[in-house]
Amino acid sequence: MRNYRSVISKFSKQSVLVIGDLILDQYIRGSVSRISPEAPVPVVLQQDSFYTPGGAANVAHNLSGLGAQVTLMGIIGKDDEGQILVKDLKKRKIDTKGILVDALRPTVTKTRVIAQHQQVVRIDKEDMDTPLAAGAIKKLHGFLDRHLKDYDAVILSDYGKGLLTAQTVQYAVTLARQHKVIITVDPKVEHFDYYRRVTAITPNLKETENAIRSIKITSPELSQKLGVNSDKLRTDEEIDCAGRELLKCLELESLLVTLSERGMRLFEKGRRPVSIKTKAIDVFDVTGAGDAVISVFTLALACGASKPLAADLANVGAGVVVGKLGAVAVTKRELLDALREGEK
Repeated sequence: MRNYRSVISKFSKQSVLVIGDLILDQYIRGSVSRISPEAPVPVVLQQDSFYTPGGAANVAHNLSGLGAQVTLMGIIGKDDEGQILVKDLKKRKIDTKGILVDALRPTVTKTRVIAQHQQVVRIDKEDMDTPLAAGAIKKLHGFLDRHLKDYDAVILSDYGKGLLTAQTVQYAVTLARQHKVIITVDPKVEHFDYYRRVTAITPNLKETENAIRSIKITSPELSQKLGVNSDKLRTDEEIDCAGRELLKCLELESLLVTLSERGMRLFEKGRRPVSIKTKAIDVFDVTGAGDAVISVFTLALACGASKPLAADLANVGAGVVVGKLGAVAVTKRELLDALREGEK
């Protein structure tokens, strides 16, 4: 516990840059007592409505709640949703100087209607067909040139909304390695080949399974282990083999695979895999658990923690988040309380 406390006490001294897809999450909560006469759908009587940061913005929210100094880099639309998101981020003490406005694309917005603690419907607003405005990538790269060296760590939060292209990821990774800055990735399945030579990636089990297929790993050992289930990792032995192959193929320092109720599996170059048991007591909503994992793990590494200790702390953070509704953040106080509770 003393080592954990020592790491957490250094959180407020760290400066982290989050680069990724910005999303505004809207929640409409209410109750259902009847079915609509117009169509066979429930009628939700609205009781309240609120907004929270989503996507990469929720990663920044987690880091801020943990006490770090955070700068967010991404793109929003020239619309009300973009203004709502920026206002909310500033309220949470997140530096928004890296956010650009693209008048040609809307701010990505996800509206969830919830009744009796159940999600009734989700409405997404986004435009994936319109390319980023001319000059946007150049401006983002210019920001990295000027500022990346000033941070203790960089997180790439990839939600597949168009910001993190192969070019931008490679640019950020090259600069981070040049300046010896920690760089971690919360990955998107389709983009695994982008993430070569980073400090760590944090895929879930499904993403890891898909990564084996998407980057076309053809290791005889892996093929023999998986057999006919060429993209399914069912046993610890199969997960270990896949983890080692991903480490080697992508030239990673480490790989942290999240396994839901089975906890996590940490892989480091030149070391045996480490199994981390789940810390969740009551699972209410898994939304946002990945954001908590990448935030706590990266911040702990920036404080000088070993990767096993950082992964264990990340596991505790994820356990806090899944006990809440929606994409919410874990705070430093909640992390400390959860650690104390785990000692009982």
